[in-house]
Amino acid sequence: MLRRLLFALIAAALLLGFAVGVAVGGRIRAASESHAEAAAPAAPPAAVEPQRPSGSLASPMVGADFTGIAARAVKGVANISSLQVVRTRSPFIDDPFFRYFFGDDDRLGGRDRRSLSLGSGVIVSADGYVVTNNHVVGENMREITIALPDKHEVKGRLIGTDPATDIALVKVDATGLTPVPWGDSAQLKVGEWVLAIGSPYQLNQTVTAGIVSATGRTGLGLADYEDFVQTDAAINRGNSGGALINSRGELVGINTGIFSESGGYQGIGFAVPSNLARRIVDELRQHGEIRRGTVDFLFEPLTLQLAQEVGVDSTRGAVVTRMWRSSASYEAGLQPGDVIVAFNGQAIDAPAQLSKLIADAKVGTTATLKVNRGGRTIDIKVPILSTASTVRRRQG
Repeated sequence: MLRRLLFALIAAALLLGFAVGVAVGGRIRAASESHAEAAAPAAPPAAVEPQRPSGSLASPMVGADFTGIAARAVKGVANISSLQVVRTRSPFIDDPFFRYFFGDDDRLGGRDRRSLSLGSGVIVSADGYVVTNNHVVGENMREITIALPDKHEVKGRLIGTDPATDIALVKVDATGLTPVPWGDSAQLKVGEWVLAIGSPYQLNQTVTAGIVSATGRTGLGLADYEDFVQTDAAINRGNSGGALINSRGELVGINTGIFSESGGYQGIGFAVPSNLARRIVDELRQHGEIRRGTVDFLFEPLTLQLAQEVGVDSTRGAVVTRMWRSSASYEAGLQPGDVIVAFNGQAIDAPAQLSKLIADAKVGTTATLKVNRGGRTIDIKVPILSTASTVRRRQG
């Protein structure tokens, strides 16, 4: 009896093991068939082309291709070296004994030191006009040498400079050059791709890429008249006067300076917008100087203390501080203490904004100032006078 029971238990265990093996094997086979079907679908879905934002150059994952733009633009960017003469003071000029006999005349002990300034320039005409920065050619320039894109070196002649915008125009005796076409800097958008081309550290025709970080930058201390394009395209020493190029290969700026705590590239560069540079170049070609609008009175920022003194409740605008009683503006009704809050209908928030509007106004016209005088608003018409912001200089 016991033997029969034991045999029955063994038989039951064998049958149970066989059933479990069949179940597991079926699951493995089913899983294998499922993976095979997923790996080789019968009819793959049609590929859908991703929609690209209007005006974009390429997908951010792929990167933009600037090879064609760079190849054309580098043909219009030159290397500029300017020989300058800097007067160094005599070491005895501050000595009381020396000053007793010679006074402030430093001619007996001073020396002339030669200095070489290096930078870049942009060819803007086939007959040899090259635009660069004023600080590249310098104030005491003696000689300008321009290395053209084909490595040929020629002497340059200074046509004129505009220190207020840090723009200079140079002419070389050459024809058949490849100019960079002017672009419209007013159309620049923040985030747009741009190329910076120049000769940093004498590395000719260096191309770097970045985006427009901001437009209309002012108050940087780089120039008297500021309206800069900010970019993160790498700009270093020697890039000054080089080209800022948009995605169509057009000149949209003249690279001017950088913000740096180390002296090198930190991702913040500034360029004079092409619309401003082109206007300066045209005037320098025609007149050799810049005739800019000005007024016959002085103004400054409106502080809280000044606002209380002149009886206004806001620091917005620019307060008139000095003027001659014989001036045309005084005769028109403007007075010291008046707060200018609008110029030809455009609201004024700060003196720098007013200075730019005056400079851009047409010489010989009248401008309407909206002023706040002790809480009352008055409209006064003042004349726009002419001033030459540069001394015409020609060489050779």
